[in-house]
Amino acid sequence: MEKRTIKNTDLQIAPINFGGNVFGWTLDEKQSFDILDKFTGEGFNFIDTADTYSWWVNGKGGQSEEIIGKWMKSRGKRNDLVIATKVGSETKEHGFDISKKHILKSVDESLQRLQTDHIDLYYTHFDDKITPVEETLQAYDEIIKAGKVRYIAASNISPERLRASFEASKKNNLPKYVALQPHYNLMEREGFEKNYAPLAEEFGLSVFPYWSLASGFLTGKYRSEDDLSKSQRGEGARKYLNNKGMEVLKALDEISAKHNTKPATVALSWLLAQPLITAPIVSATSESQLETLFAAPKLQLENDDLELLNKASQ
Repeated sequence: MEKRTIKNTDLQIAPINFGGNVFGWTLDEKQSFDILDKFTGEGFNFIDTADTYSWWVNGKGGQSEEIIGKWMKSRGKRNDLVIATKVGSETKEHGFDISKKHILKSVDESLQRLQTDHIDLYYTHFDDKITPVEETLQAYDEIIKAGKVRYIAASNISPERLRASFEASKKNNLPKYVALQPHYNLMEREGFEKNYAPLAEEFGLSVFPYWSLASGFLTGKYRSEDDLSKSQRGEGARKYLNNKGMEVLKALDEISAKHNTKPATVALSWLLAQPLITAPIVSATSESQLETLFAAPKLQLENDDLELLNKASQ
């Protein structure tokens, strides 16, 4: 499989980033191991998690990292993988926190759970909007120099604070973010395209969008309110049950029929066709769902397919 390089790094990744929020939530340990075996068995190597996944189960999180750590240790695959995790998210125990003290404590806890000596890509998960950006970057500088983290990235940070971070990096010779994880998909375009795409271009960021399938809506399984009860995550798709949502599903149905594939595959392929997108983040809880992910990098959408999707999703 053709690998892509995360910009300004030596990290080579397959073009789908597996979202580990399902580990310890909708998948137990054995099921998680099975999914990870199948995912990596197809040549994919990029796994995304966070120190707080799945805090909504036990109030503190850590289950996802623990499962990935056990799996990596049992399979001996650490050197074949690119592992991303995050710091700064809110739990019942603490609020958003990207202070130096919290980062230095959290990185050691993540390393312990992941049973590894380094994290390839370490994200500022959420911005506490209080900590000076220089302090956060100084913490990252310390853990990069200690060999605990290779590169840093940003997720839920305002465009203003993101720019300020780059200015502080340049001024103080501190590490720079190499990647951005925004909310972006066919149903959620404006926020990224208007506010973050120019920054991604200016600062040479690789982009890994989360909720790539709009909480499962772009799979086509939620077409009415009655469908929302089909899964634990169904309620997240409610807001897309509108005229725009139906137009996007209609376009996905038409294109997936034309290419003999699934709507989810088409939706991911649309993301991969966007010039700034390096690898969409997406989860799967079954072998059939994995197959739709595996098919996305192989699907070459034609110009009229892209035009139809762009028109429906504007």
